[in-house]
Amino acid sequence: MQDIEPYYNWRHLYTAEEDPLSPFYKREYSEFEYSQTIYNYYIHPQWDDFGSRTLYMKLLMADYENGFAIIELIGEWNDAIENDIMTIRREVTDHLFQRGIYKFVLIAENVLNFHSSDDSYYEDWKEQLVDEGGWVAVVDLPGQSQYDFVRAGLPRYVTLIELEQWRTMKPEALIQAVEESMQ
Repeated sequence: MQDIEPYYNWRHLYTAEEDPLSPFYKREYSEFEYSQTIYNYYIHPQWDDFGSRTLYMKLLMADYENGFAIIELIGEWNDAIENDIMTIRREVTDHLFQRGIYKFVLIAENVLNFHSSDDSYYEDWKEQLVDEGGWVAVVDLPGQSQYDFVRAGLPRYVTLIELEQWRTMKPEALIQAVEESMQ
């Protein structure tokens, strides 16, 4: 786990710690000090803690002009015990929404498990975004997590997309590919 770094090829375009509108503004990172863990496994220090004990993220891109954000996740997405969706909403996406972001891509290829609970935060999120023409897409959620996500009925609110080549795209092309997949 400590070797899995957040995607870094867009850092010349955007860094959340240098964005005054980002919830991660002025964060400082160590390349050598591993202090965050997911179930006793250390994770790379570039991942951002947003309040969950089992799920971390990296805001890869926030484009306020075009209204989209791309967020990469790692760990266990646990709504049953940790209520991670509430934490994501309150600490990150609501903050971005207030600054004009209404399209969210969650890169979830490193989400090891998903545990569902109530779907009200997802429903509320969709209602909040639909008025702006927005949406939420979860990209490359692994099969075992996707099974539980679908079983909980969450694709009514969030679109699941397979897009393994996302790393070869620029952020705008990724958003376009996601929108094309949704239609």
